[in-house]
Formats: sequence, structure tokens, C-alpha cells
Amino acid sequence: MTLESRLGLGLAAVGRPAYITAGRAADLGPAESRSVEVMRERAHSLLDAAWFLGIRYLDAARSYGRAEQFLGSWLAAHPGRRDELTIGSKWGYEYLGDWQVDAPVHERKEHSLRMLDRQWPETLDALGTAPDVYLVHSVTPDSPALTDRALLDRLRELSAEGVRIGFSTSGPAQGEVIERALALRDSPFSAVQATWNLLEPSAAPALEAANGARWLVVVKEVLANGRLTAAEGSAEALAAAEADGQSLEGLAVGAAVAHPWADIVLSGAVTRAQLRAGTVARVPELDEERLSALAEPASQYWAARSARSWA
Repeated sequence: MTLESRLGLGLAAVGRPAYITAGRAADLGPAESRSVEVMRERAHSLLDAAWFLGIRYLDAARSYGRAEQFLGSWLAAHPGRRDELTIGSKWGYEYLGDWQVDAPVHERKEHSLRMLDRQWPETLDALGTAPDVYLVHSVTPDSPALTDRALLDRLRELSAEGVRIGFSTSGPAQGEVIERALALRDSPFSAVQATWNLLEPSAAPALEAANGARWLVVVKEVLANGRLTAAEGSAEALAAAEADGQSLEGLAVGAAVAHPWADIVLSGAVTRAQLRAGTVARVPELDEERLSALAEPASQYWAARSARSWA
């Protein structure tokens, strides 16, 4: 299996003008220049690049601004490509940013049957096709997504229609959520998208268990929203990358790909150069002890992530 076949393109950072990744002004220009038309063109350019690089997994969500619409219009322009792609999307958050970088609130979470019944047809309309994978967006221990019987029944119905149902996770209790879902009787779930990176590897045992249960495992935020890049990397992380003979970005992607339980590793690229950089990453030659030394306590990592500003 080639590296490209295990990479996916996530559209969180190009579906809306504001996000929490580093360097957006340098990558996208000033906030006032990020019109819907400009961001649509950028998304289409990235999707073209991903296609020609051999990337076949594409990830969107209802809360990613117009990401689903951008993906849908690209698919409409290239109808012959749909059958070769695996498309994932997510429900459970709605976008509230009104295309403003300085919006007071950018998104709102609601894991209810009402929200699913509202957002599923919106996803179908935006994409122009049914997603292959449909995830509850950002399940945490307090979410009703694992206990609401009516919601679980509706998810089972979608699963019976041929859609792979799953959930994404966030927060320091990712592993707990995955373990609870794996233990559900008659579970509708067979996919999980979770954060794993060199700074926050705590979900690894649960993700390995999900892979063992034949779930689709998708890894997100491998660059830690910019903290594992040349722009924001710590001295320790940059030194580790130098010792391994590749960029910090390459080290971060390669470390994720090294895990056999990671079916797909998402790139959150916003430029073609960033996307190409992920395809030349390689599995690190550094010993596990050197890589493990970069990890932070999960609570510390997620507190720092929550403090990041939208830009």
C-alpha cells in the first residue's frame, strides 16, 4: 500500500475563512481577501492536487463552513472521479461564523436526533451524493450519541442503507469514548476519526482496538494545528526531526503512518506545497523512546488547543 493511498485531505481549514491552525495569514492572505469565491477556488485547487497525487479519501463536515458545497461543486465538475473516492462527512455541529474571521461564535454542537434529521439532507444536497462515511462530530463522554436510543436507531437505519456510520472524538477522554462505543450492543458504529499526534498519542490503544474490530480508523490533526510544523515546533521537536533527516511536518506524518492501525491519515493542508510535503514523509528511523519524549499529558494538550484563537 502506497503512502498516498493512506493519506486523506481534510477540508476544515479551507471551507471557512477562520480556523485555529497556524500561519493562515501567510498561507491565505489577510482575512478580508478570503471571500467565498477565493476559498472555493483554493479548495478546488487542493482537491485537484490531491487527486493527481493519488489521495482518494476526502473529509468534510456540516460545520466546516462551505466545505461540503465546495466538495460537491468539484465532484459535479469531475463526475468520473466519484467512484474512486471515499468521502466522509460529519454532523452534530453547525457553522455560525457567517463567513467572518472575528465572529464571536464559529460553531455550535448538538448531538440530537433533530439535528441529524436536519443535517443529513443538507449534506446530501451540498455534496450531490451520499457520503461513504458519516460521523457524529466530536463525541465526548457527555454526548448523548452513545446513549440516545432513538438517535442510535436512526443511525442503524442509515447504516442499513450502506453508509458507514462512525464518530469523531476530541478532548482528553478520546480513548474512553472509543472503548464505550466498541462495547455497545448492536452498535451502528464501524468508523472513528480521532486526534493522534506526537504531542497527544493517548488514544492509540483504543484506536488499535477499533482497528482490531475491523473499524475504519482515520487519524486527524497529526500536525497538532501547527504545533508540529517549522513555524511553531518546539526546540525538542525540531531537533528530533533534524536527527531523523526530515522536516518536522514529515516526521509528524510519518509517525502517524507508521501505525498499522491508522487506515487514513488526514492532511489539513491549505496550499499545494503543504499537501505535497505530506506525500514525501517517511516512517521515522528514530527510536520510540525519542518520539515518546515529545508527548504531553492529554489534559495539557487539550487545554492548549482550546486556547488557540481563530485566525
